[in-house]
Amino acid sequence: MPARIAPIKWYSNGIIFRRCFYLAEKHQMKKLSAILLLCFATLFSNAQQIDTTTRTKVGDLSPNFSFNISKNKVVNLSDYKGKIVVLDFFATWCPPCRMELPRVQKEIWEKYEANPKFALFAFDREENWDKVLPFQQKNHFTFPMVPDMGRVIFSLYASQSIPRLIVLDEKGKIIYQSIGYTEKDFSELLALLADRLK
Repeated sequence: MPARIAPIKWYSNGIIFRRCFYLAEKHQMKKLSAILLLCFATLFSNAQQIDTTTRTKVGDLSPNFSFNISKNKVVNLSDYKGKIVVLDFFATWCPPCRMELPRVQKEIWEKYEANPKFALFAFDREENWDKVLPFQQKNHFTFPMVPDMGRVIFSLYASQSIPRLIVLDEKGKIIYQSIGYTEKDFSELLALLADRLK
């Protein structure tokens, strides 16, 4: 799968367009087509910004790691081989995470929690149980939410940017990744889970 493309930064592109028209006026339109071609090439190369924050790609085997599923119980990701596993990286202060998590609860967890082929874990980046548990209770989230202090787990997959959703197949292979929250990405995720968890 090709690397994800960052959204176009339209505020930067306005500067490019103003520069184009300045050059066109300065050269009295003699080389307008060449100037505009150069400008549009610059514009679109500027838009094609490669995501450099993601350390894994679809098709990779997921890194293995241990984590506290509760304050007193440690599990290993490999314990969940044979299941479709959703990993959700978030933070309690993150606005797009707060938009995404209620949908994770309603449209994913409540639909598949009883499916023996399914598991979901939400990792709260850089926050401990004293933040995780009150946030979970206040928002009535019933799926597992656990701390990821020091970005130990998050850093296996990425260097920055949340929310992130990652789906692993029964063999631990990454079959889906997304950065941020968009309706399009979330719909793709729901379609994938519906197909895999028939």
